[in-house]
Amino acid sequence: MSETKEKEVLLSIKGLKKYFPIHKGVFLRHVGDVKAVDGVDFNIYRGETLGLVGESGCGKSTTGRTILQLLEPTDGQVTYKDKELVGMNAGQLRNLRQEMQIIFQDPYASLNPRKTIGRSIGEPMEIHNIGNTKSRLERVRELLDLVGLNANFYSRFPHEFSGGQRQRIGIARALATNPEFIVADEPISALDVSIQAQVVNLMDDLKQQFGLTYLFIAHDLSMVRYISDRVAVMYLGRIVELGDCDEVYDKPLHPYTQALLSSIPIPNPKAKRTKKRIILEGGVPNPSNPPSGCHFHPRCRYKTEICETDDPKFRNLGTEQAEHYVACHHAEQFLVPS
Repeated sequence: MSETKEKEVLLSIKGLKKYFPIHKGVFLRHVGDVKAVDGVDFNIYRGETLGLVGESGCGKSTTGRTILQLLEPTDGQVTYKDKELVGMNAGQLRNLRQEMQIIFQDPYASLNPRKTIGRSIGEPMEIHNIGNTKSRLERVRELLDLVGLNANFYSRFPHEFSGGQRQRIGIARALATNPEFIVADEPISALDVSIQAQVVNLMDDLKQQFGLTYLFIAHDLSMVRYISDRVAVMYLGRIVELGDCDEVYDKPLHPYTQALLSSIPIPNPKAKRTKKRIILEGGVPNPSNPPSGCHFHPRCRYKTEICETDDPKFRNLGTEQAEHYVACHHAEQFLVPS
Protein backbone atom coordinates (compact mmCIF):
# COMPACT_ATOMS: atom_id res chain seq x y z
CA MET A 1 0.00 0.00 0.00
CA SER A 2 1.31 3.46 -0.89
CA GLU A 3 2.09 6.09 1.69
CA THR A 4 -0.76 8.30 0.42
CA LYS A 5 -3.38 5.59 0.81
CA GLU A 6 -2.37 5.00 4.42
CA LYS A 7 -3.06 8.61 5.35
CA GLU A 8 -6.33 9.75 6.84
CA VAL A 9 -8.57 11.76 4.53
CA LEU A 10 -9.50 15.02 6.27
CA LEU A 11 -11.37 16.57 3.34
CA SER A 12 -12.89 14.90 0.31
CA ILE A 13 -13.98 17.03 -2.64
CA LYS A 14 -16.06 15.38 -5.38
CA GLY A 15 -17.55 16.96 -8.49
CA LEU A 16 -17.22 20.46 -7.03
CA LYS A 17 -18.62 23.19 -9.26
CA LYS A 18 -19.04 26.92 -8.81
CA TYR A 19 -20.75 28.82 -11.61
CA PHE A 20 -21.37 32.57 -11.54
CA PRO A 21 -24.47 33.54 -13.56
CA ILE A 22 -24.29 36.09 -16.37
CA HIS A 23 -27.28 38.41 -16.70
CA LYS A 24 -27.94 40.79 -19.59
CA GLY A 25 -30.59 43.17 -20.77
CA VAL A 26 -33.19 45.31 -19.05
CA PHE A 27 -34.83 42.26 -17.50
CA LEU A 28 -31.48 40.72 -16.47
CA ARG A 29 -32.03 37.51 -18.39
CA HIS A 30 -29.78 34.61 -17.48
CA VAL A 31 -27.71 34.13 -20.63
CA GLY A 32 -24.89 31.94 -19.36
CA ASP A 33 -22.46 31.12 -16.56
CA VAL A 34 -18.82 31.75 -15.75
CA LYS A 35 -17.60 28.24 -14.90
CA ALA A 36 -15.01 29.22 -12.30
CA VAL A 37 -14.79 25.71 -10.83
CA ASP A 38 -15.96 23.02 -13.21
CA GLY A 39 -16.01 19.56 -11.65
CA VAL A 40 -13.08 19.21 -9.25
CA ASP A 41 -12.15 15.97 -7.45
CA PHE A 42 -9.37 15.52 -4.88
CA ASN A 43 -8.66 14.56 -1.28
CA ILE A 44 -6.73 16.48 1.35
CA TYR A 45 -5.00 14.27 3.90
CA ARG A 46 -4.58 15.11 7.56
CA GLY A 47 -1.28 16.82 8.33
CA GLU A 48 -0.27 17.53 4.74
CA THR A 49 0.17 20.68 2.68
CA LEU A 50 -1.54 20.43 -0.69
CA GLY A 51 -0.35 23.10 -3.11
CA LEU A 52 -2.85 24.39 -5.68
CA VAL A 53 -1.24 26.18 -8.63
CA GLY A 54 -2.28 27.64 -11.97
CA GLU A 55 -2.58 30.86 -13.95
CA SER A 56 -4.48 33.84 -12.59
CA GLY A 57 -8.20 33.35 -13.12
CA CYS A 58 -8.07 29.55 -13.30
CA GLY A 59 -10.32 29.13 -10.24
CA LYS A 60 -7.82 28.47 -7.44
CA SER A 61 -9.15 30.99 -4.93
CA THR A 62 -12.76 30.19 -5.80
CA THR A 63 -12.03 26.52 -5.11
CA GLY A 64 -10.64 27.32 -1.66
CA ARG A 65 -13.54 29.58 -0.71
CA THR A 66 -16.11 27.13 -2.01
CA ILE A 67 -14.55 24.32 0.03
CA LEU A 68 -14.99 26.46 3.15
CA GLN A 69 -18.56 27.32 2.06
CA LEU A 70 -17.73 31.01 1.95
CA LEU A 71 -19.16 30.66 -1.56
CA GLU A 72 -22.14 28.36 -2.08
CA PRO A 73 -21.27 25.52 -4.48
CA THR A 74 -23.31 25.10 -7.64
CA ASP A 75 -22.89 21.33 -7.37
CA GLY A 76 -20.69 18.67 -5.82
CA GLN A 77 -19.72 17.38 -2.40
CA VAL A 78 -17.32 18.63 0.26
CA THR A 79 -16.88 16.15 3.10
CA TYR A 80 -14.96 17.20 6.19
CA LYS A 81 -14.28 14.42 8.70
CA ASP A 82 -17.31 12.45 7.40
CA LYS A 83 -19.55 15.53 7.58
CA GLU A 84 -21.09 16.79 4.35
CA LEU A 85 -20.71 20.58 4.27
CA VAL A 86 -22.77 21.30 1.16
CA GLY A 87 -26.33 21.94 2.21
CA MET A 88 -25.56 22.68 5.86
CA ASN A 89 -27.43 25.60 7.36
CA ALA A 90 -25.69 28.62 8.86
CA GLY A 91 -25.86 27.27 12.41
CA GLN A 92 -24.29 23.94 11.48
CA LEU A 93 -21.54 25.63 9.51
CA ARG A 94 -20.87 28.03 12.35
CA ASN A 95 -19.99 25.12 14.62
CA LEU A 96 -17.44 23.84 12.09
CA ARG A 97 -15.88 27.20 11.26
CA GLN A 98 -13.82 26.93 14.42
CA GLU A 99 -11.96 24.01 12.83
CA MET A 100 -11.56 25.54 9.36
CA GLN A 101 -9.99 28.95 8.79
CA ILE A 102 -8.56 31.03 5.95
CA ILE A 103 -5.55 33.29 5.47
CA PHE A 104 -6.43 35.94 2.90
CA GLN A 105 -4.24 37.15 0.06
CA ASP A 106 -4.23 40.87 0.78
CA PRO A 107 -2.93 41.70 4.27
CA TYR A 108 -4.02 45.32 3.77
CA ALA A 109 -7.67 44.62 2.93
CA SER A 110 -8.25 41.70 5.29
CA LEU A 111 -7.83 43.69 8.52
CA ASN A 112 -10.37 46.24 9.72
CA PRO A 113 -8.51 49.58 9.90
CA ARG A 114 -10.80 50.76 12.72
CA LYS A 115 -10.00 47.84 15.00
CA THR A 116 -6.83 47.22 16.95
CA ILE A 117 -5.05 44.05 15.93
CA GLY A 118 -5.83 42.63 19.36
CA ARG A 119 -9.55 42.94 18.64
CA SER A 120 -9.13 41.48 15.15
CA ILE A 121 -7.23 38.46 16.42
CA GLY A 122 -9.54 37.97 19.39
CA GLU A 123 -12.78 38.34 17.42
CA PRO A 124 -12.95 34.67 16.25
CA MET A 125 -12.65 33.54 19.87
CA GLU A 126 -15.42 35.92 20.87
CA ILE A 127 -17.69 34.68 18.07
CA HIS A 128 -17.17 31.05 19.08
CA ASN A 129 -17.45 31.78 22.82
CA ILE A 130 -13.91 30.64 23.58
CA GLY A 131 -12.76 31.77 27.03
CA ASN A 132 -13.48 35.08 28.73
CA THR A 133 -12.15 38.58 28.16
CA LYS A 134 -9.01 37.99 30.22
CA SER A 135 -8.15 34.61 28.72
CA ARG A 136 -8.76 35.93 25.21
CA LEU A 137 -6.33 38.79 25.79
CA GLU A 138 -3.72 36.34 27.07
CA ARG A 139 -4.32 34.18 23.99
CA VAL A 140 -3.90 37.19 21.68
CA ARG A 141 -0.55 38.04 23.28
CA GLU A 142 0.50 34.40 22.99
CA LEU A 143 -0.44 34.31 19.30
CA LEU A 144 1.44 37.52 18.53
CA ASP A 145 4.54 36.05 20.12
CA LEU A 146 3.97 32.82 18.21
CA VAL A 147 4.04 34.59 14.83
CA GLY A 148 7.12 36.64 15.70
CA LEU A 149 5.55 39.94 16.78
CA ASN A 150 5.85 41.83 20.04
CA ALA A 151 3.04 40.72 22.37
CA ASN A 152 2.55 44.32 23.47
CA PHE A 153 1.48 45.35 19.95
CA TYR A 154 -2.10 44.17 20.57
CA SER A 155 -3.37 47.74 21.08
CA ARG A 156 -1.95 49.05 17.79
CA PHE A 157 -3.84 49.53 14.53
CA PRO A 158 -3.14 47.84 11.17
CA HIS A 159 -1.73 50.97 9.51
CA GLU A 160 1.17 50.86 11.96
CA PHE A 161 2.48 47.60 10.47
CA SER A 162 4.25 46.59 7.27
CA GLY A 163 2.73 44.13 4.79
CA GLY A 164 4.72 41.20 6.15
CA GLN A 165 3.72 42.05 9.72
CA ARG A 166 0.05 42.32 8.70
CA GLN A 167 0.19 38.90 7.13
CA ARG A 168 1.62 37.53 10.37
CA ILE A 169 -1.36 39.12 12.13
CA GLY A 170 -3.64 37.37 9.63
CA ILE A 171 -1.95 34.05 10.44
CA ALA A 172 -2.39 34.71 14.17
CA ARG A 173 -6.09 35.41 13.61
CA ALA A 174 -6.48 32.16 11.67
CA LEU A 175 -4.89 30.25 14.55
CA ALA A 176 -7.06 31.86 17.24
CA THR A 177 -9.68 29.09 17.30
CA ASN A 178 -7.14 26.22 17.17
CA PRO A 179 -8.21 25.04 13.69
CA GLU A 180 -7.23 21.78 12.03
CA PHE A 181 -7.52 22.95 8.42
CA ILE A 182 -6.43 26.26 6.91
CA VAL A 183 -6.88 27.55 3.37
CA ALA A 184 -3.93 29.84 2.61
CA ASP A 185 -5.20 31.91 -0.32
CA GLU A 186 -2.04 33.22 -1.99
CA PRO A 187 -0.67 34.38 1.38
CA ILE A 188 2.64 35.63 -0.02
CA SER A 189 1.77 37.12 -3.42
CA ALA A 190 1.25 40.64 -2.02
CA LEU A 191 4.52 40.60 -0.06
CA ASP A 192 8.06 41.65 -0.94
CA VAL A 193 10.24 38.79 -2.13
CA SER A 194 12.53 39.27 0.88
CA ILE A 195 9.58 38.66 3.24
CA GLN A 196 7.93 35.75 1.39
CA ALA A 197 10.37 33.09 2.59
CA GLN A 198 9.98 34.24 6.21
CA VAL A 199 6.18 33.89 6.06
CA VAL A 200 6.37 30.47 4.37
CA ASN A 201 8.88 29.22 6.95
CA LEU A 202 6.62 30.50 9.73
CA MET A 203 3.64 28.63 8.25
CA ASP A 204 5.68 25.45 7.93
CA ASP A 205 6.87 25.71 11.55
CA LEU A 206 3.30 26.23 12.76
CA LYS A 207 2.16 23.24 10.76
CA GLN A 208 4.70 21.01 12.48
CA GLN A 209 3.96 22.49 15.91
CA PHE A 210 0.17 22.22 15.78
CA GLY A 211 -0.40 19.41 13.29
CA LEU A 212 -2.15 21.71 10.82
CA THR A 213 -3.39 20.79 7.36
CA TYR A 214 -3.03 23.39 4.60
CA LEU A 215 -4.49 24.02 1.18
CA PHE A 216 -1.76 26.36 -0.06
CA ILE A 217 -2.95 28.37 -3.07
CA ALA A 218 -0.23 30.17 -5.02
CA HIS A 219 1.23 30.87 -8.43
CA ASP A 220 4.86 30.87 -7.24
CA LEU A 221 5.86 27.36 -8.31
CA SER A 222 9.21 27.39 -6.50
CA MET A 223 7.59 28.30 -3.19
CA VAL A 224 4.87 25.69 -3.66
CA ARG A 225 7.48 22.99 -4.14
CA TYR A 226 9.28 24.15 -1.01
CA ILE A 227 6.29 23.96 1.33
CA SER A 228 3.97 21.35 -0.22
CA ASP A 229 3.76 17.58 0.16
CA ARG A 230 1.54 17.20 -2.90
CA VAL A 231 0.60 19.60 -5.67
CA ALA A 232 -2.52 20.01 -7.83
CA VAL A 233 -2.34 21.91 -11.12
CA MET A 234 -5.49 23.77 -12.18
CA TYR A 235 -6.48 25.02 -15.60
CA LEU A 236 -9.76 26.73 -16.51
CA GLY A 237 -11.66 25.43 -13.51
CA ARG A 238 -10.36 21.85 -13.61
CA ILE A 239 -7.56 19.89 -11.96
CA VAL A 240 -5.35 18.60 -14.78
CA GLU A 241 -2.56 17.01 -12.71
CA LEU A 242 -2.15 15.91 -9.10
CA GLY A 243 0.56 14.01 -7.29
CA ASP A 244 3.48 14.06 -4.89
CA CYS A 245 5.45 17.27 -5.28
CA ASP A 246 8.69 15.73 -6.52
CA GLU A 247 6.80 13.41 -8.87
CA VAL A 248 4.91 16.25 -10.56
CA TYR A 249 7.86 18.65 -10.70
CA ASP A 250 10.39 16.09 -11.94
CA LYS A 251 8.08 14.09 -14.24
CA PRO A 252 5.20 16.33 -15.38
CA LEU A 253 2.67 14.41 -17.48
CA HIS A 254 0.38 17.20 -18.65
CA PRO A 255 1.53 19.67 -21.35
CA TYR A 256 0.18 22.58 -19.32
CA THR A 257 2.21 21.54 -16.26
CA GLN A 258 5.27 21.21 -18.46
CA ALA A 259 4.78 24.77 -19.73
CA LEU A 260 4.32 26.13 -16.21
CA LEU A 261 7.46 24.42 -14.91
CA SER A 262 9.52 25.63 -17.86
CA SER A 263 8.85 29.20 -16.72
CA ILE A 264 10.56 28.74 -13.32
CA PRO A 265 13.75 30.86 -13.23
CA ILE A 266 16.99 28.88 -12.92
CA PRO A 267 19.88 30.61 -11.09
CA ASN A 268 22.55 28.41 -12.73
CA PRO A 269 23.46 30.00 -16.13
CA LYS A 270 24.73 26.71 -17.59
CA ALA A 271 21.57 24.84 -16.65
CA LYS A 272 19.47 27.74 -17.94
CA ARG A 273 21.07 27.52 -21.40
CA THR A 274 20.15 23.83 -21.72
CA LYS A 275 16.58 24.30 -20.52
CA LYS A 276 13.86 24.70 -23.12
CA ARG A 277 11.20 27.32 -22.45
CA ILE A 278 7.73 26.25 -23.58
CA ILE A 279 5.73 29.20 -24.90
CA LEU A 280 1.97 28.61 -24.96
CA GLU A 281 0.12 30.05 -27.93
CA GLY A 282 -3.01 32.11 -27.43
CA GLY A 283 -4.65 33.07 -24.17
CA VAL A 284 -6.80 31.34 -21.61
CA PRO A 285 -10.24 30.67 -23.14
CA ASN A 286 -13.36 32.37 -21.81
CA PRO A 287 -14.56 30.42 -18.75
CA SER A 288 -18.15 31.18 -19.71
CA ASN A 289 -17.64 29.28 -22.97
CA PRO A 290 -14.83 26.75 -22.43
CA PRO A 291 -13.60 24.63 -25.36
CA SER A 292 -15.15 21.23 -25.98
CA GLY A 293 -13.21 18.09 -25.05
CA CYS A 294 -9.98 18.89 -23.23
CA HIS A 295 -10.12 22.54 -22.16
CA PHE A 296 -6.41 22.91 -22.89
CA HIS A 297 -6.46 21.62 -26.48
CA PRO A 298 -6.53 25.06 -28.26
CA ARG A 299 -3.10 25.81 -26.74
CA CYS A 300 -1.62 22.30 -26.78
CA ARG A 301 1.09 21.30 -29.25
CA TYR A 302 0.27 17.59 -28.82
CA LYS A 303 -3.47 17.81 -29.54
CA THR A 304 -5.20 15.30 -31.78
CA GLU A 305 -8.80 14.89 -32.88
CA ILE A 306 -9.85 13.11 -29.68
CA CYS A 307 -8.65 16.09 -27.60
CA GLU A 308 -11.17 18.34 -29.37
CA THR A 309 -14.16 16.06 -28.76
CA ASP A 310 -13.67 13.95 -25.60
CA ASP A 311 -13.03 14.99 -22.01
CA PRO A 312 -9.87 13.23 -20.77
CA LYS A 313 -10.35 11.02 -17.73
CA PHE A 314 -8.55 11.96 -14.53
CA ARG A 315 -6.49 8.80 -14.08
CA ASN A 316 -3.59 7.53 -12.02
CA LEU A 317 -0.43 6.83 -13.99
CA GLY A 318 1.81 6.70 -10.94
CA THR A 319 3.26 3.81 -8.99
CA GLU A 320 2.44 2.08 -5.72
CA GLN A 321 4.95 4.38 -4.04
CA ALA A 322 3.67 7.65 -5.54
CA GLU A 323 0.26 8.36 -7.03
CA HIS A 324 0.27 10.63 -10.06
CA TYR A 325 -3.10 11.66 -11.52
CA VAL A 326 -3.42 13.40 -14.87
CA ALA A 327 -6.21 14.41 -17.24
CA CYS A 328 -4.60 14.03 -20.68
CA HIS A 329 -5.34 11.63 -23.54
CA HIS A 330 -1.65 11.36 -24.44
CA ALA A 331 0.03 11.41 -21.02
CA GLU A 332 1.65 7.98 -21.52
CA GLN A 333 4.13 9.44 -24.00
CA PHE A 334 5.59 11.56 -21.20
CA LEU A 335 6.14 8.70 -18.76
CA VAL A 336 9.78 8.35 -17.76
CA PRO A 337 10.95 4.71 -17.54
CA SER A 338 11.97 3.82 -13.98
